[in-house]
Amino acid sequence: MTLSIDDAVKTGRDSAAGSNDAPVVNDEYTDALQTLSEGSVRKHFDPYEDIDWDSPEFRIDPTDRRWILPKADPLGRHPWYLAQPEDKQIEMGMWRQANIMRVGLHFENVLIRGIMQYVWNLDNGNPEFRYLTHEAAEECNHTQMFQEGVNRIGADVPGMTGLLRKLVPFAEIAVKFYPEWFFTFVLGGEEPIDHLQKSILRAGGDMHPMLERVMQIHVAEEARHISFAHKYLERNVPQANLVKRHLLSVLFPVTMRWMCDIIVIPPKEFGEKFDIPKSVLKELYWDTDESKETLRNIFGDVRALARHSGLMTPVGKLAWKLCGIGGRESRFRSEPTADQTIVANLTRAA
Repeated sequence: MTLSIDDAVKTGRDSAAGSNDAPVVNDEYTDALQTLSEGSVRKHFDPYEDIDWDSPEFRIDPTDRRWILPKADPLGRHPWYLAQPEDKQIEMGMWRQANIMRVGLHFENVLIRGIMQYVWNLDNGNPEFRYLTHEAAEECNHTQMFQEGVNRIGADVPGMTGLLRKLVPFAEIAVKFYPEWFFTFVLGGEEPIDHLQKSILRAGGDMHPMLERVMQIHVAEEARHISFAHKYLERNVPQANLVKRHLLSVLFPVTMRWMCDIIVIPPKEFGEKFDIPKSVLKELYWDTDESKETLRNIFGDVRALARHSGLMTPVGKLAWKLCGIGGRESRFRSEPTADQTIVANLTRAA
């Protein structure tokens, strides 16, 4: 079954109850988790049933122009990349897409560890147990899907590097003592890749069908996961003690910016392998006015969440600004942003 971007978003979003218009009270929260859990039963994907990896149309050809990076990827529309020979553009595109999947795999591995620690201590009858176990199962499927995609492409990519990779063992400690921050961390990893994949899918263009199918499935199921994290924070942050709330008002934007850089910015191995000038990478992440606008647009939904959760304190607003991700809030979840519209127009004009 093929999903358009709007169908993929709707598949997961229809599982969400309520909206961002008011804090979620306990009964609404329980109902929302029930709806999300039932959505996971009604509409879920298996990477080895719903992706025909051995289909002829999914064959990986290192001369296939469909691996050239789309304009939705900031590198894909940069003059330096567009000036490279076609074979290099293709190779870079394959490496870049494989590494994004590998980073996603690593992030979801951390998420699964945290979820399993969190549900370990839940009481009998807690509806979070059922939903979060559904989510962990879906994330396990995503890790298989991403790794299979990387294997098929054949690029030996590193995935997640740097400080976060070293901090993975602390995920279980964080979720035990500060779950409000852990689920903020979860959103910090989910929102940037969701924004990027929606931008690519909404723009259309001639994309390799294997990559398109992987993105469709991921976007569809991540809509539920993102909905849960929003609802969890809307319910629990206002109930947290004063110290946790004030600390999270600052940690929230810091975590968003940190995770966005990990998800979106290519690792140093990418620049070294393809001799990308450091000045190009600096422009792309995040030195120009255009790239700064793209960075801000990624977080419209979570800025709304921060306000609804009582985290947009004066100090919190300053932290958002200092992190370079302040701006207007989304009017509704998954509202298309200006950069997505521009990219779509560029793609149609190409």
